[in-house]
Amino acid sequence: MAHFLILGCGWVGEAFAQLAIDRGQEVTVTVTSAEKAQRLQAQGLNALVHDFDQSTDLLLKDLHFDYILNSIPASKKNDLPTLENRFRNLYHALEGLTYQKHIYLSSIGIYPEQSRSFDESFAIEEEMSKHLLLAEKQMWSLPDTIVYRLGGLFGQERIFAKYFQGKVCQSGQQSANFIHLDDVIQLLWLGFTQSLSHATYNLVCPQHPKKEDVIRASAAKYGYDLPAVFEEDVSYDKVVIGERIARELSYTFAYPSPLDF
Repeated sequence: MAHFLILGCGWVGEAFAQLAIDRGQEVTVTVTSAEKAQRLQAQGLNALVHDFDQSTDLLLKDLHFDYILNSIPASKKNDLPTLENRFRNLYHALEGLTYQKHIYLSSIGIYPEQSRSFDESFAIEEEMSKHLLLAEKQMWSLPDTIVYRLGGLFGQERIFAKYFQGKVCQSGQQSANFIHLDDVIQLLWLGFTQSLSHATYNLVCPQHPKKEDVIRASAAKYGYDLPAVFEEDVSYDKVVIGERIARELSYTFAYPSPLDF
């Protein structure tokens, strides 16, 4: 039995925790709300309340974790000094722990909004998101760390068409760089339990239909209204390539296209 630590147990963290519990693993999680901690405790998780903006001390230094899933956010809603403090605290908390592998969840939003394809070899830091790059660099300074850059995340109640009902859609002709929650969870499990040879991976569906086509498909599938109008108003079409992780793990996507969500 392995012991997982999930830092910042949000939507992805909860889904992964359930998978781990179902497979007989031990799971400890951190959240920022006492109410959420109580709910997760009732589901069989060891849930701790902790805010990395305030403190570094996790009170876990006597425990060994096999794997750490880290989804502490580096949101653009926060200014850079706030994020510097958050990830400095997070670094100091993790450097006091023993573990085999640490996966940090970042975002393909780190790549610039340009009309081109991006894979993990892109390294022009001046063009990357300052917020996400700050977080990734701090996490890479820890041993045995891998960064997963997630595409637009959907599944369960997150249905793309739902967010455009009756509204003006101005991005319909952009390519969809999305991924389904079910694929993320499986790629996390495989990433922890199998060997990976790189430090960074994009997690994105192999297929990139236009967003308008995804909206129409999900609206038809789930019974949502279409946008009031598709009115093109974007000047770039970014495509993010995620072949590296599928190739290394010999992984077949459950949802190879956002049209399947």
